[in-house]
Amino acid sequence: MRFRAERITTIVEWGTLLLSTGLVCFFLVIILWEIVSKGAAVISAEFVLQVPKEGMTAGGILTPIIGTVLLTLLTALFAIPFGVCCAVYLQEYASNNWFTRTIRASIRNLSGVPSIIYGLFGLALFVQGLQFGTSLLAAGLTLGLLSLPYIITTAEEALMRIPNSMREAALAVGATKFETIRDVVLPSSMSGILTGVVLTLSRAAGETAPILFTGAAFYINQTRASVNQEFMALPYHLYMLSTQHQSIDAVRPIAYGTALVLVFVVFVLNLAAFYIRYTYRKNEN
Repeated sequence: MRFRAERITTIVEWGTLLLSTGLVCFFLVIILWEIVSKGAAVISAEFVLQVPKEGMTAGGILTPIIGTVLLTLLTALFAIPFGVCCAVYLQEYASNNWFTRTIRASIRNLSGVPSIIYGLFGLALFVQGLQFGTSLLAAGLTLGLLSLPYIITTAEEALMRIPNSMREAALAVGATKFETIRDVVLPSSMSGILTGVVLTLSRAAGETAPILFTGAAFYINQTRASVNQEFMALPYHLYMLSTQHQSIDAVRPIAYGTALVLVFVVFVLNLAAFYIRYTYRKNEN
């Protein structure tokens, strides 16, 4: 009787899991099919390599692509060093007391803050407080703040997976704590750290709300970009074409093409994350 109950429980659990997975995949396929079927006809070399023209009713999306790349690079330059250093401090140096636990809880809570709140904070701090104005720099720093909690959490989790025996062995042969972290702990945890970093950057590249207030522009028909000027980005460009443009029906194909390019960029970044993890694990084995 007990065996039969356990079997029924297992069947119900697996059935629920498979049903949930199937529903998610079903809706994902519908969304991707909608984007691909309506956006593939727009994709061409001219669409990718030309700047927007005639109020975004013609031309391509080169300016938003350049803006997205520069924005992601600025986010990475700000968030990765700070995030990894914070994770190293919390895991390797900080004492396990109430203060450290409070910091960890605060970091995890920041991961759940809506992105538009980061946008308002970036507006108050970088645009108005530090007088950066609406610019690529202000938007990149805002996205860096948004990315920090995720990078700190994933990096700390990667460091926690390294056995203490490896640290003790390095210390036993005369290495200092800093040398142990630099030469043993960080290289061994690099696959987890890089995977978390790439996945976080792929999420940041698709954010609209934080850059809405801090530097994203509606229309720029040139490829020159500067950190102290406004910029175009793929997610904001897609938002404007889909909801705010005066000729929504006319620009709808461009919106679907932009969505397809953005999905492709995010897919490539996620693929890079899996490749990095596979490569590092293969080398470790």
